[in-house]
Order: sequence, then C-alpha cells, then structure tokens
Amino acid sequence: MLCSLLQIETWRKQLDCNFPAVQAVFADCMLEATQVLGPAGMEAYVDCARALGKMGRGPEPVLALLQEWPQVAHTVGSAAAQDLLADVAALLTAMQKSPNSTAMAPLLSTLAAVARRLQGADPLHHYLHVVRDVMSRTSVSIHGHHTTFASPGLPVLLEHAPQLLGPLTVAGLARWANYGARHYQHHPDKQRAYFACALPDSRAVLQRERHGTLLVDVERQLDLTLRALWQDQAPLHAYATGLADAPTPAPWSTQHTANDSVCLPDVYDTLNNINGLDRYRVALAHMAAHRRWSGTLVADNLSPLQRLTTECLEDARIDHLLLHHYPGLRPLLLALHPRPVEGACDPAQVSCLRHRLAMLSLALLDPGHAYRDADLINCVDTFHDLLNGSDSSTQAMQTLALQHAARTRRQSDQLARVFFENTVVSYRDDNRHLWTFIEAGDEEDSFNAERPPPEQAVHGLPPRHYPEWDAASQAYRPDWVSVYEALHPSGDARHIDALLAQHAGLARQLQKLLDLLKPQNRVRIRYQEEGSELDLDVAIRALTDWRAGAQPDPRILMSHRSKDRSIAVLVLLDLSQSLNDAVPGTSQTRLALSQQAVALLAWAMDRLGDPFALAGFHSNTRHDVRYQHIKGFGENWDDVPKARLAALQAQYSTRMGAALRHAARTLGAQTADKKLLLVLTDGRPSDVDVSDDQSLVLDTRQAVQELAQQGIHSHCISLDPQADAYVHDIFGHHATVVDRIEQLPERMTRLFVSLTR
Repeated sequence: MLCSLLQIETWRKQLDCNFPAVQAVFADCMLEATQVLGPAGMEAYVDCARALGKMGRGPEPVLALLQEWPQVAHTVGSAAAQDLLADVAALLTAMQKSPNSTAMAPLLSTLAAVARRLQGADPLHHYLHVVRDVMSRTSVSIHGHHTTFASPGLPVLLEHAPQLLGPLTVAGLARWANYGARHYQHHPDKQRAYFACALPDSRAVLQRERHGTLLVDVERQLDLTLRALWQDQAPLHAYATGLADAPTPAPWSTQHTANDSVCLPDVYDTLNNINGLDRYRVALAHMAAHRRWSGTLVADNLSPLQRLTTECLEDARIDHLLLHHYPGLRPLLLALHPRPVEGACDPAQVSCLRHRLAMLSLALLDPGHAYRDADLINCVDTFHDLLNGSDSSTQAMQTLALQHAARTRRQSDQLARVFFENTVVSYRDDNRHLWTFIEAGDEEDSFNAERPPPEQAVHGLPPRHYPEWDAASQAYRPDWVSVYEALHPSGDARHIDALLAQHAGLARQLQKLLDLLKPQNRVRIRYQEEGSELDLDVAIRALTDWRAGAQPDPRILMSHRSKDRSIAVLVLLDLSQSLNDAVPGTSQTRLALSQQAVALLAWAMDRLGDPFALAGFHSNTRHDVRYQHIKGFGENWDDVPKARLAALQAQYSTRMGAALRHAARTLGAQTADKKLLLVLTDGRPSDVDVSDDQSLVLDTRQAVQELAQQGIHSHCISLDPQADAYVHDIFGHHATVVDRIEQLPERMTRLFVSLTR
C-alpha cells in the first residue's frame, strides 16, 4: 500500500493527538505500517492509537503502539493482525478501567518481541489472555475496604515476557504465572521478585515448565554414569539458560579449583534428532575425558588465536580418545558437530577465525569432510600422525596449534564482527580447565567466581529432589528439597550386642509373643481335583461311594501353600540435634535409648523373619537433607548393620516430609502385602530455613497422605511430651506418645507386635 503525504495528514487528523513526541515519529510509523497493513488494518491501527491517546495516560502508550504494532503485524501477518489488534484494544481498555493503567506501556513496548518469540497469532491471543488473568488475580485488595490496588507484578512480568517465552511455551508461562499469583497475591514485594525470577521457587517452577530435558530429572543417572564409567565423583551443577539476551555459556569444569564440579545447562532440547538425555551424556563424557586425559598449559603470552587453536586440537584429541574407549558415541558426536560450509565466510567483511577452526574441528573428527584447504589438510594429517604415535599429549597439541596458527592467521581476524554461523560445538566445554596463569589477572578470577564454596561437602549418592507442600497456596513447590543418601558410618557392633544383653529379660517375655506370631510354614488345601498329594480320607470316602453305586467325589487330591507373614517394615529414626539431650532422672541420652529400642525391635523382626530396613535422617536447610542407611532390606541382621547402629550421631534439624517421601521409594519397592513405616522422633518437624512453625508440620501431614495413597501404613512414635499438640494433626490416630522415655525399648517393640499381629 503506497502512502502519500496527503494520506499521512489524513491519518494525523484521525489520530487527533498533540503530544510532540508522537508527532515527531508519526510519519515514519505510518510509512512502516503501510508496508505490512492493508487499508482496513491501517484504519484500525490509527483508531486504536487515537483511543489510547484519549485515555489520558501520556504519550508513552501511544508511542509504543505506533512503533511496535507494524513489527507485530509483520510477524503474524496482516490478516491476523486486525483480529489481534481488537484483543489488544480490549485488554488496554480493561487496564484503563482498573488500577493497572501503568502496565499499558510495558505491554505494548514488548509486544513485538513477544510476537517474534511466539511466531503466530494463536499463541499471541493466548498470551494476551494470560496477561489479563494475571492482572485480575494479582491486583491487591485490602481486607475490609473496597479499594483495589494495581498489580505489583504485572509490569515486571510484561518486561520479562520476551525472555520468559524463550524457554517456556505460552501454556508453561500461564502455569508459571498462576503459581506466582496464588502464592504472592497479598505480598507485593515478593510478587515483584517472583515475576523477576528473583525467588528460588520462581526459578524452580520455571525450570519445571521448560520444554526439553531438564538436568534435575536426569541428574542422578548422569552422576552415576560419571562414577561408574569414569570413577569421577565431582558433583553436577546446573546453570540457567535461555533467560537473558546474552549467549548461552558452554558447559565447564572446575577441576583445578577448590570447588571441583561439573557444570551443565539446566535444560537441553532435542538437536539434530539427538534427544536431551543423549546430549547430556555426550557433554558429560567429553568433560570427563578432559578431566582424565588433559594436562594444563600456561596461558600467559598466548594470543586469542593461539589459545583457540590449541583448544580446538585438544578437543579433537579428547574426542578421539573417547571414541577409542566408547566407539558407540561416534554417531552422536557427528550429529551434534556443526558442518560449516567452505567459503561461507568472507574475510573481507568479518573475522573468519571461528569459521576456520570449526572446519578444522570437523575435519579432525570426520574423515569424509571434503574440505580442500591445504593448510587444513596438512594440520589434519599431522594431527593423526601424532595421535597414532607415541606423543599425543596436550603439550603436543599446543605445539601443533602454534604452528597452524602461524600459517593461517589473517589480518581480518582482528575485525570486530565475527562469523558465528555453524561454529558452536554444543557438547564441548569452554576449556577453562586447560589454562593456568603465572601472573595474576582477571581471567582466573572470572574462572573461579561462578559458584561460592559449599558450606559442607556432601558425600554419598547424588541427590534426589522432592517437592514440598505449601499449605498457604495449596500447591507443591517443585524440586524444592535435595535429599542425599549414604551408608551410615560404622562403629563397634559389640555395643549393640551389649545393649541386647541388658534387655535379656524383656527379650524372654517377648519371645512368647513372637512364637504366637510366627507363621505355620505349610497349610494343607483339601478337596482338589489337581494337586500334589492324595488326600487319603477323601479318597477312601470316594471309593466307598463308588462301591455303593453312588457318584464318588472326584476331589481326592490336596496341595500345600506356605502361610508366611507378608509384611515389610522400615524404621525411620529422627537423628536431629535434640536427641543428644539427657533423659531426666537417668544418665542416658535420648539417642542412647533410641539405639536400645531400635536394636531390640530389629532383634524381634529378625526372629519373626519379616524383611525390614533401618534408616536415619536429619537436615540442614532444604538444600541438604541427609538420609543414612543403617540396614537395607537385602542385608542380614548381623555385625555390619549393628556396627552402623552403634555409630549413630544426632545433629541439625528435622525436615521430616522429605525423609518420608524418600523412605517411601525404598519401602514401596517391596512386594509384601503390608508395608509399615515406623517413625521414631522426638520433636516437631522443623528446619533452620523455615520460620513458620506450622509449615513443615503441614508438609509432613501431606507426605503421610501421599504414603497412604501408595499403600504404605505409617505410624509415629514420639518422645516429645508436647507431641499431642501436633503429632495427631500429622499422623491422625496412628501415633504413640511415649511419656516415660526410659520405657521406649519395651513400648516400641510391643507396639510393633500389635501393629503386625
């Protein structure tokens, strides 16, 4: 559609807006809009801008609409843009009629960027509905008053929407925003922080809603792979991707620093038909191979070209060593490696350094590369000679890299514009572990600054992540708690034998009860037409009937079945700091009496033949819940678990809900008809990072309900004299409060007998 000066003046009169800032750009906006909008679209566009100017909200919303809408129309198409504009106008009117008119400008100024992210009119319609829903749900009303205040988080959400819609779909954005609206409707500061991704649960929910394979979902598999195949116990850490305009950083390893770890992206999408899990496996294998076979080099006095070339050759050497040990990775490496086209980069216009090195990298990996550059081919041949000879070290790669860099450097390599197309090898790390610095500089500071040192090293298996119930919003905080499990350290098993000897009299009394509970191993099933044995009584009766001329009973066989108890029991001990308190009137601690009770109970379960396990837990914030195995279901009750039980130590806090959920994984895997979880605790669920006394109580109650849905019966034995105030809220009637702690060994064992009778 051609645009004349007369037509522009006609539209200017139609706009009827005297803001100088608007008049200054009006003609340019009209010229741009006529390139994508038809006559009807232009009329609707100018009408919407006129209505916006009459709302009395200043020039900013009008300017934003005039400047952004042509770009939106270009993205979604002129036909769809007219219907979409009606939705935008309706939303702007709703904002005008509410206290949220200040969100007009952020909505319009980010609309073009959102449209480019969504690439379609339907997702953009859905996005506008999400904005309307957040506006209605996050506007704050004061109890007892009719006044409603503007949504604190809506402008923040609109400003961050283009970045959020990179890793999220519109549906994912809706669920993420819904969580923030429910949790922080009456907390303005936290609401703003949530929509700015500045709160831990904001980042956790966002990560859960992302498309692709999340590191948190496969972290345990990858960690065990690193341990099993590479004998490397470096912890895995995730770093956020896709939430900023900056390029996504490459994975990295901090092997030569105090904080040894492997850092991977928090999510991987499918790339070149390679799924996210396989991409994680390849990236982890490449870094693990570096950690095993790469040496360190001095970075001082090396140019960027020399360092990049050295990294390229060392990466290729590591890939060849990796394929020598695990040849099945070859299809994955070739699929994930970019394939730059020879001659695609013009050195007269941009720096082609990265392009040349990407070609070299592919040629070193793929013999069928078909490149014809003489310097490249010479470097590839020399590389393979070194690889097949006796000198294929990191230092040899540096020597070759310096020679190749000297032959191939160009004056254009210094140009500010760099050619990046098909140059990023996504599975390779940034090689910071290769370099060491003799002189102090900014580089090594930046290398070691990403992650603060942990307060305490966590040993054992990689963590499992569990949700935690938030009663205020009636929703789970996803992947909120990290549970680390390990075998409990061992002590002297003779200590447990001595404790059992102290209770020999009680054991003799219990033995009579246990004898009554012991199952009869074989039960006869009579009157069977098919069976393993002849039922003599029935057979004689049938023979008599036959001789008397009556119809004999053909069910003259019998079979046997075992009549075993089908019960699996897991005893979970609260090992928080309060167990170190002394028991009034005695010389023992609560921990010592708990050891006696558990030892006697284990003796009873062993006599009955019931499969059972023992475990303990304590916590130090949601990031560090320790779950320690004392006896597994597959272990015998002998000196090994006794030694672990003898070494019990009590420390930190009681985040019980996470421990129950983790215990359910072990107990739920048993095939018994009845599954019993006995919890021995001495206090209310609590932790140092939770200020609300009821928060973890309600989460533990939710965990007990989850266990019941899985067919796991839980029963609590509390040593807290004040437990009646909360324990029945958690476990209902399935709780026993032991007022006289010195009676714990007897009370606990008799309770088990009654529960499993």
